[in-house]
Amino acid sequence: MPSMPLAVHSTPIDDMTRLARELSPASPRILIKRDDLLSFGCGGNKVRKLQVVLADARARGADTLITCGGPQSNHARATAAAGAALGMRVHLVLNGTEQAVPTGNARLDRLFGAEIHFVADRADRAPAMERLAAEVQQQGGHPYVIPLGASTPLGAAGFARGVAEIATIAVMPDVIVHASSSAGTQAGLIAGCALLGLRPRIIGVSADEPADRLRILVQELLEGMASTLGAKRATIGLDRDVEVDDSQIGEGYGVPTASSTEALELVARREGILLDPVYTAKAMAGLIARVRQGEFNEGQTILFWHTGGQMGYFA
Repeated sequence: MPSMPLAVHSTPIDDMTRLARELSPASPRILIKRDDLLSFGCGGNKVRKLQVVLADARARGADTLITCGGPQSNHARATAAAGAALGMRVHLVLNGTEQAVPTGNARLDRLFGAEIHFVADRADRAPAMERLAAEVQQQGGHPYVIPLGASTPLGAAGFARGVAEIATIAVMPDVIVHASSSAGTQAGLIAGCALLGLRPRIIGVSADEPADRLRILVQELLEGMASTLGAKRATIGLDRDVEVDDSQIGEGYGVPTASSTEALELVARREGILLDPVYTAKAMAGLIARVRQGEFNEGQTILFWHTGGQMGYFA
């Protein structure tokens, strides 16, 4: 599958021994996949997706990227960085209001040279992207619209490629826990494991969507990947359960909970690793809750896939 080489290095897999001891004497082994250290654009899961999506954009002759997100979107920041690296204009449609002094990803969007357009709410983003695409075409440009989070069949396939990086570790994880929101990462993990013949339990901890809705989104992406890759349903993982934990959403997207704040602080103070308050802290809170409830035993290995986004801590 064609791919732009934005991040050419595998990310580390570290052992979180001090966190495990803190949680329970009978804690499982807890590993962490450090996609926060992907070597491009401040890292994160969106880089894996964009490598494949942007190869398609280039093949179609695009010179302008248009995408959307929240005011602190990790995807928007990664797209802005990719546009800078590839010499392409980038338009970002963000819902909310502009900060007087940009912080976190909002500051990086501008540093990478993206043009920012604010709309009132989420429902306004898609129409605004369509209008921008029409304007670019009228001016003789060649726009390429990337849906929210690059969570398309191509984007999910880009993430699936990353699963190969865990296929060679000595102890294969029994469970993979990660943050799930626009469904592309979870679909990619399921497909990647299926394509490589791996069968860990995959738990997506939702940052915003109800479990039933997120399951549907994951299944739709898997269907799209099967069609794109010409793969059989079982080969791509469509015969596997889609497990979503929506117990950590709290008051909604981007609103920390007591559990997510504790998780962020525990990982920082026991492992020296920074999570983000929107996605990975809630995902880690879900993992911690399951360990404390005794759901996993000390003979198991749990892999926490750190999807990045730590700039959100400074927003």
